[in-house]
Amino acid sequence: MLKLIITGVWVAAVTLGSVYFSIQMAKPADPNAEEAAKKAVQELVKGEMVTYPVIAQGRVEGYFLARTSFVTDKSKLAEIKLPIPELLTDEMYTELVGNKVIRVSDNRNFDLKAFKERVKESLNQKLGAEVILDVVVEQIDYITKEELQESIANPGASVKRGEKLVSEKLPEGVPVVDAKSSAPGG
Repeated sequence: MLKLIITGVWVAAVTLGSVYFSIQMAKPADPNAEEAAKKAVQELVKGEMVTYPVIAQGRVEGYFLARTSFVTDKSKLAEIKLPIPELLTDEMYTELVGNKVIRVSDNRNFDLKAFKERVKESLNQKLGAEVILDVVVEQIDYITKEELQESIANPGASVKRGEKLVSEKLPEGVPVVDAKSSAPGG
């Protein structure tokens, strides 16, 4: 009789344990946990405002005023010895001035998503690893040479006519680092 009771308790315990284990295995993965794990390795490196000349027919026609930041994998960023902010500035110069991805006279065809992807891929290729996870174009404005000269001629006056071409918000929930502090030796 005692054997029968012990066997019954043992069967009940094994059955409850296997049912509990089956339910736990059948639960879908928590999407918030995956997102939190991704954000744990991310770091936002804020860029500086940089001015890029717009050259046409051998002379400066105006300037792009651009501020770009980037989301990095901070564990891979720590291994990089190259100055990332300067590489980003160089790549933006290549795209805006050299490749002329934004045509001031016709900026309706500008594809921001493709532009950001090109910059990201190029930077990661130069770095030899997937360090840059996203490029954030906080702003790209255009100001003509005449508008700039007018504002210089009138001290205290601000430029009122420049054209805002692109504006993005910084991602939320990603730790922010100043570009200068992320540079090697900085």
